[in-house]
Amino acid sequence: MITRLLAPALAALTLSACATLPEPGPARVADPVTLRIIGLNDFHGNLEPLRRPIQPIDDAGNVQEVPAAGAAYLASAVAKYRAQDEYNMVVSAGDLIGASPLASSIFLDEPSIGVMNRIGLGFNAVGNHEFDRGWQELLRLQQGGCAKFTLREPCQVENPYPGAQFNFLAANVITADGSTLFAPYGIQRFGSGAGEIAVGVIGLTTVDTPTLVTPSGVAGLTFADEADTINKLVPELVAQGVDVIVVSIHQGLYTEVGFNDKSCGGVAGALLGILARVDPRVDVVISGHTHRPYVCDYSAIDPARKFLVTSAGYGGSMLTDIALTVDPVLGDVIAASANNIIVQSEVRGADGTALPANPAFEKFAADTEVAAYVARYVDASQAAANRKVGVVSGPAPKAGPATEESRLGNLIADAQLAGTRGAGAQIALMNNSGIRVSLDPDDGKNVSYGDIYAIQPFGNLLITRSYTGAQLLALLEQQFDGEGFMQTFSVSEGLAMAYDLRRPSGSRVTSVTLDGQPIDPAATYRVTMNSFLAAGGDSFTMFQEGTDSVAGPVDLDAMEEYLRAVPVRQLPPVGRITEIK
Repeated sequence: MITRLLAPALAALTLSACATLPEPGPARVADPVTLRIIGLNDFHGNLEPLRRPIQPIDDAGNVQEVPAAGAAYLASAVAKYRAQDEYNMVVSAGDLIGASPLASSIFLDEPSIGVMNRIGLGFNAVGNHEFDRGWQELLRLQQGGCAKFTLREPCQVENPYPGAQFNFLAANVITADGSTLFAPYGIQRFGSGAGEIAVGVIGLTTVDTPTLVTPSGVAGLTFADEADTINKLVPELVAQGVDVIVVSIHQGLYTEVGFNDKSCGGVAGALLGILARVDPRVDVVISGHTHRPYVCDYSAIDPARKFLVTSAGYGGSMLTDIALTVDPVLGDVIAASANNIIVQSEVRGADGTALPANPAFEKFAADTEVAAYVARYVDASQAAANRKVGVVSGPAPKAGPATEESRLGNLIADAQLAGTRGAGAQIALMNNSGIRVSLDPDDGKNVSYGDIYAIQPFGNLLITRSYTGAQLLALLEQQFDGEGFMQTFSVSEGLAMAYDLRRPSGSRVTSVTLDGQPIDPAATYRVTMNSFLAAGGDSFTMFQEGTDSVAGPVDLDAMEEYLRAVPVRQLPPVGRITEIK
């Protein structure tokens, strides 16, 4: 110990006795590097450009109109932005598949997996829609093969289907034996030696998933708390030498600012409660589920948590370009930035001409390999997609808020009632959240199978059951009980309902009539719903209380028959649902 004390003193004397400068310190072992992460979410099988331009809000608060999306254009955009830095990766925050357009969905979303293989996706956190066809089918999509778990046939175009070349992650999805359905996280390493950096990606879905899918699709699984799951895994990643921690989570925010505004203005949503509890060692949160685009510097909300929270909107219409400056010596992120990039593509109108590009945004060319791959599936789907199924009196927009009555929702409920009259149906109820897009035929009137498929892509059976009037009234109260998100049903002709949200939960439905007569609590009513609702989906557990269940046609078959029954199907008016204010 004495020698160790004397040595610095002697060195100091030596330095003071001469006029030379001190020797420079040791050279830095490794310089900081840039890690480029491309964030995606909620692709939903959109192989082709969206049929209508998106309308993002820019930083000045102006609504823009941009033709966007399409897998081939997304592939080009991803390739360009990931090529900015040698160290790069692509991460998705779920709903890669499910609720997809016909060209993907009719083939069990196999082409969407194939597209992401070609784009170079590294990790995808499972979303709720990954479970639409059940967890066994999801395992098949990861592993490949042609085992059949659904009504539709697998491997119709690629036989055998090769599986995903990227990893699904499911940190909070627990199987019966206590393991996770997929790996809870993945680690990717870049560089070597002292300059190596390691990136850990934790992937998880919303804990609400069991209420958002058909219960049989998640039978035997439990969904753990999101923040607790993340916080359990962060120390494990740190112990493995991870320098960067990315959370990819299928839960999201709503904001009141533009798609690339960094202020987090007016943020709301279920993700906020999770972020407030997350370990501050997290560096980036790539999110989804709400279909809203945003880049939020969360330190503006909580200075102790200096991570970015991002979402790239819906359908491949955007990507998030994330740049992290990583110091390999410190093993930490020392700077971070992110921007949402609109994937402007080529969208054609009903007459086949290209819609004008928006000069304010970059336009991407189609990747030729991905375009050829998509064309293979689109061509295979054309016969089904183009088949005419009927004529309507005009376009029918879907509801905006899930509590809004729409002519389209009423049309669906009327079709379901007509399709199950033989089972004694008197009432049909349709969940607004299950109506995916508007009915918007290219010429405004001639409806194709592809049009109705896009509206209801889930292939649900129609189920008719008996309920007492008291049970029916209790079921209608569940629309407003706060379990899950609030939505009203679309109801069939003859049923009228009024509600008042100012009243206490459990007494918000003020009147219900069928053909002008109040519902009799002691009477019995035959009610039709889709199989998702019949199993208690969207937290409507009262549907399970019905008796004398009869399975009817698939929802799309009922709609096609309803449209074909008359030369022109007049869209029903609104006015069946009344909110008292």
